Amino acid sequence: MHRNASRLRWVKVSKQLLTRFSLNVLARGNKLLPQLNSNWLWDLPYGRGRHWAAKGWMNGIFGGWGFNGLFRWTGGFPFSVEAGNGWSTNFELEGSSFVVGPKPKTGVFLDSNGDPTVFQNPQSIICECSPGTAAGATFRATLPGEAGERNNFRGPGYFGIDAGLSKVWDLTEHKSLRFAWEVFNVTNSVRFDAAGSLIGQSLFSITGFGIFNTELTQPRVMQYSLRFAF
Repeated sequence: MHRNASRLRWVKVSKQLLTRFSLNVLARGNKLLPQLNSNWLWDLPYGRGRHWAAKGWMNGIFGGWGFNGLFRWTGGFPFSVEAGNGWSTNFELEGSSFVVGPKPKTGVFLDSNGDPTVFQNPQSIICECSPGTAAGATFRATLPGEAGERNNFRGPGYFGIDAGLSKVWDLTEHKSLRFAWEVFNVTNSVRFDAAGSLIGQSLFSITGFGIFNTELTQPRVMQYSLRFAF
């Protein structure tokens, strides 16, 4: 056996010193959950040059219609909880915390003020942010040489539907007029961004901890266009 086989190896990853055993924690949070993606483009088969041809005013009203869209749904995205006690391993990257008690339930909840939070009852979370400072803690801070647990929680996933309706009038052989109505986030769905919301939030300041302040989605937007091609 190689004389160095029994030694504890250290691996340098993104300017951090992590033990090889810590790499299992990193990989676990990067597991991809199911997602569904779909897109469609459908020209209604009615009008000039289509399956059911039409002329004159019939073509002007019923011909040239098209329908298109995009659909996306994903499982929850991972996120970490910062300990907030400084830079125990690297001055450029603050360490994440360790879960030492019952793992808090994640999702979308409302606190006593009606604000959406990623943790259920976040004010009950206790952190041993300095050694020996809290009993019955849920989290503890990183110690010198530790990087913490990364991506060990799951927040909300993404959901969105975009769709468009269009109509083309063929005025002459080389001239046409196209009208389009496009809607982004058709259902006006709201999906919160747990990872983005917890940036800058730490267990040192439990007031306001876990409150969503960023979103994965944007409010519904509609746009109209009229294009003349020649």
